[in-house]
Parts: sequence; C-alpha cells; structure tokens
Amino acid sequence: MTEWVIGVDVGGTFTDFSARNMIHNTVHAHKRPSTPDDPSRAILDGLDELLAKAGIAGTSIGRLAHGTTVATNALLQRRGPQVGVVTTKGFRDLLEIGRQVRPKIYDLQEDAPAPLALRQNRLEISERTGADGEIVLPLKDSDLDALIKQLRNMNDVESIAVCLLFSFLNPTNEQKVAKALHLAFPDKFVSVSSDVQPEFREYERFSTTVINAFLQPEVSRYMDKLEGAIKDVAPNAKLGIFQSSGGLMSVGKASEFPVRTALSGPAAGAIGAAAAGKLSGIENIVTLDMGGTSTDVCLIRKGKTEIANMRDIAGLRIRLPLVDIHTVGAGGGSIAYLGADGLMKVGPQSAGAVPGPACYNKGGELPTVSDANVVLGRLPKTLAGGLTLDHGKAVAAIARIAKPLGLSITQTALGIAGIVTSNMTRAIRAVSIEKGHDPRHFTLMPFGGAGGLHATDVARALGISRVIVPNAPGILCADGLIESDLQENFVATCRAQLGNDLSEVEHALSSLCAQAEAWVVTETDEFHAAQMIASIDMRYVGQNYELPVLINYSSQVPVLPDQATLIEAFFKVHQRSYGYVDRKAPVEVMNVRLKAVLPLGQTAGNPKSPQGNAQPEVIQDVWFTAETASQTPVYRRDRLPAGTKLTGPAIITQFDATTVVPADTTLVVDDALNLILDL
Repeated sequence: MTEWVIGVDVGGTFTDFSARNMIHNTVHAHKRPSTPDDPSRAILDGLDELLAKAGIAGTSIGRLAHGTTVATNALLQRRGPQVGVVTTKGFRDLLEIGRQVRPKIYDLQEDAPAPLALRQNRLEISERTGADGEIVLPLKDSDLDALIKQLRNMNDVESIAVCLLFSFLNPTNEQKVAKALHLAFPDKFVSVSSDVQPEFREYERFSTTVINAFLQPEVSRYMDKLEGAIKDVAPNAKLGIFQSSGGLMSVGKASEFPVRTALSGPAAGAIGAAAAGKLSGIENIVTLDMGGTSTDVCLIRKGKTEIANMRDIAGLRIRLPLVDIHTVGAGGGSIAYLGADGLMKVGPQSAGAVPGPACYNKGGELPTVSDANVVLGRLPKTLAGGLTLDHGKAVAAIARIAKPLGLSITQTALGIAGIVTSNMTRAIRAVSIEKGHDPRHFTLMPFGGAGGLHATDVARALGISRVIVPNAPGILCADGLIESDLQENFVATCRAQLGNDLSEVEHALSSLCAQAEAWVVTETDEFHAAQMIASIDMRYVGQNYELPVLINYSSQVPVLPDQATLIEAFFKVHQRSYGYVDRKAPVEVMNVRLKAVLPLGQTAGNPKSPQGNAQPEVIQDVWFTAETASQTPVYRRDRLPAGTKLTGPAIITQFDATTVVPADTTLVVDDALNLILDL
C-alpha cells in the first residue's frame, strides 16, 4: 500500500503542500512563496522542506497530486506560441464570429478578445462532412499536399489545431488530416477537435481545440520538466495532474489535453471543501476560497460539486466538463485605488507574490486588502514561512488613498474590507441565487489564506447564519488533491426525440462504456472496477441549450432507463432550474456523457486534537467599526481542543490562515476539529 500521498497546489502567492500517511493517517502541511517565473521551483524547494520537516523519505511517497496554474496563467497573459488552424473551406473566420455577443452588453466600445490564432495562420481545406455524418466531399491527397506546403512556410507556428465541420459525428476526414500533419511535422503539436471534445456546436468545439493547441507547448514542457525533477526526489511516486472537472489524470493526458487544467487549482479546493464538510456532517456548502490574487466560489449540494459544461476564461470559450466555479479579482493582494470617478475600487489588479502587499516589506508600495487587515489589527505579526508583516509600511500604503478621500487610515481600511466583501458577495450570488438556490439554506466555508478574515461579513450580507472553517483552510486545495480519484470524461452527440426509438442513444452509451473500460486498462497496472456515472443532455425541442440529467450514480454498468423515467427526470431538473415544466411539449436528447472514476483508496486524515484549555496568546486592538477598537483576544488554533466554545470578538491564528470572529458570533470546535461559527 502507498505510504505517503502528497498534494501540491500552486497559487498566485503561496504554493501549498499537504502530506497524508495512508497507513497511520497522520498529516503534515507546509507552505512557501510561489515562484511565478518558474512554478516548479517552488514545488521542488517546498517538497524538500516538507520532507525534511516531517521526516518523510522520498522513496516512501507513492503518489503526488498536483494542481497547476500554468494553463490558466498562459491564457490570462496570452503567453504562448503561434497557432495554426486547419478548418473546412469557408469556416476560417468562425473563431472571430463566435456567437456575435458583445463582451459587455452595455459597453459599445469594448471589443471581443482576438482569437489565439492569427487570420493568416488559419488555413482552409476542401472537404465536407454532412449533418448526418456522411462524407459529402472526400478529402483529396492533392489538397493535403497543398496544405502541408502552406504550413511549411509558417516558420513561427509551433502548434496546429484541426477543426473540421461535423467531425464529432464522423472524424474520418479530420483524423486523415491529423495523421498527415503528424507525419509531416513530427516536431509540432497537433490538437484534433474530435479528440479534444467530440461534441456539437462548432464555435465552442473550435475554440476549445485552439485553446488546447495554444497551451500544449508550454504545458508539455512544464510537465516533462516537473516529472523528471519529481523522479529525482520521489522515484516511486506517480504524478497525477488535477483537471478542472474534479479528478486526476496522468501527466501524458495533461500534456495531450492541457485545456482540461484551465481551472485545476480552484476545482481542487471544492473537492477538499466537500470532504471537510462531510467530516462535520454538513453537505450543503458555499465555498469562499480567498487567496492572494483572487477569490473562487462554488456551490456544493448534498456533498457533490456542481458541474458546468461551458466556461469563458479571459474571454475565450471552453466547452468541457468543469467544476462550476465563479472567480473574482478579490484576494489578499488585490490593490485598492481611486477610479476615474474619484471612488475607491479594489482589484482585480493584484500585487501578487512579487512584490506583494506593502506590509510584506518586499518592495510593494500600493495599498492592498492585506495592508487593510494589518491596519485593522486582524492579522498576526508573522505569516506562513516566517514572513513578518510591517505595520508601518501598511499604514503608509493606505495613506496613499486615505488623504485624497479625506478619510482616516482606519476608515479607509474598513472601506477596502467592505468593498472586497461586496465583490465576493456578488460572486456567491452568481452561483446560488442566479441559479435558483437560496444561500440561506447553505453553510459558508471559507478557506485559502484570507477566507476566514472576511467570511462572517460575507455570510451576514447573504443572510447565511453558519460558517465552517476547515482544520487547515490555507491548504484545503492541496487536501482536495489528496482526496481526488483518477477520472476521465467521455461524450457523444446523439440527437433523438423522446417518444421515438432511442436505440442510437443506447448504442452511444454502450460505446462510451467501452471507451471507459479501455481507459481503465491504460491507467492501471492491474484490474480495477471503475465507477461509471452517466448523464443525458436533454431539452425541449426548439430550446437553444440543454440540461444534464443524471441517469445513474453508483452502478458500474450504466443502463438507459425507460422513456417515462427519463422524461420525468428531465421535468424535475427543468423545474428546479427554470421554475416550470411543460409536460405536453416534445423533449429530445442531445448528448450522452459518461464520467469514469477510478478510486485511489484514500483514507481520511486524522489530525490530533490539542490538549488543555483555550487561553488567549495576547489581547490586541481590532477595528470592527471606525469609532473605536475592540479589545480582542487572539488564540492559537493548535491550542483549541475539540469541544472548545468561545464568544466573539476573537482572532484565531494558525500557520496557514487567520479567522476573524466578530462580537455577535459564537465558535465551537467540533470533533473533526473544524470551527463552527454561528452568527
């Protein structure tokens, strides 16, 4: 049995580590500053530090799970190679036409982001597959030769995306093009839409494939470098890369399909949150993952994360299964400034890890959320990694905007905290209220280094009465990586109206099961039964978008239910999503989806409860209002045993996070060592 499993999550400010012994259930955590110029440097340095601190032998590590931001940062910064595109004649401009929707509906001046592939690099070829999957115009060898000749003249193109019309129904022509390109350009990366996401909707499929091609060179180089370096430290460890849909994949898959890692880190946090809530018997959770650069929020119902099948990142459309996360530029490093209207704004610009907030004393001078919390007395003097906070630098930074506003330093700091709270509240409304869920029926779970500082303010704004702070909130994303299983998603477009013969849908489901079984063989050295979770995308005939309808969860071999059961399941989902159903309107199937999960045999961590009575370390002034400071006891969390009960105001500090408990709040440490705050 694997002795140690380690989760590594790379964030904008810190790189987090969580190590769990799978035999004795002991846990160790570690943090160190991220290295944005080369994320692998922080991983390797931090891994060495963790092994030395915890006394772990590198040879005893059986698995290392990694949540990466390489793909996300490459998209946000548009840092990548020149991309070539091969498409059906007449469709080279589809990437620019898109859905003909303005980025901001009321801003007539803002243009949509330019495609990742320049127009001169988008080549057309004469071929056509029809809407029923038939080959209308076969692909000629002479046209292929001409295409390859054109590509040879594009010296700067490092990666090629192949996106042909209706290839999701019949990939014959597309795969023929891809084979020719692989032979002609063995040194170039080739992404094929029928491999990346064989699903209807041409623009979304094209966009996802081009993004994959754009990411392949950088992500592949990063994966190769990291895998080689990890082997030197932990020769027996299997490296798993976390994907946006909520599971692990192999390094090879991550290099082939890097688009799947676009939300790798935030998705791991949602998995960790679900596991932490389960330990306290709480299944309905709204997460608040506040790090140094941004805040990610997610809705968890009945212990399961919500899944979306489409997402825009940096204005670019991705059509893949992803944990439904909403992100805003509200982190500890978010910069406060005065807008053109003279009003104070916070974010999305961030001081990041370098130079960081002014209070880090690393060269930053601009006021940030962390500086505001230092001024308000809500942060300890020292953060993870021994970073000492400079109160004077924080005051000087806040003064830069306090003076033109005509406000005191304290008032300005409270204003910064209030604005960032409003930004996070709006994000939570997007995943709850706007999707038909009442946040008052959920428990708020803050994590990340800064989540606990603002959680009660956010909860109060939303009418949430309970907050749960996990045992190690600052490394919950790394914990989520340890909790994750191997996962692969499959999809087939299969349009059929209910009331008619659904044999094609049954055949599509059987085909996906066969693909899943083949995947299991490639991913394991011995036979393991995979859990197969099937769903059907359904809609009323004439609707533009479909809803996923789960048809099984626990059986290993999914079976299509009878039509009466299927349509009732659709009505239930439609009622929950839109508030009405029309039982007389015709309903159709659009896609069949299958998620295959290979459990990795995790065991729950067993952190030891501290002994003794809770005693404050110090009493310090904390500003909750501008009028006066409150004398507030500061407790170390590692000295709060299970069963501890406190009444606010209080500050709870630990090596990876700080939690603020206001005056109208009670705190209980439960048996799982989670903090339960009741407002």
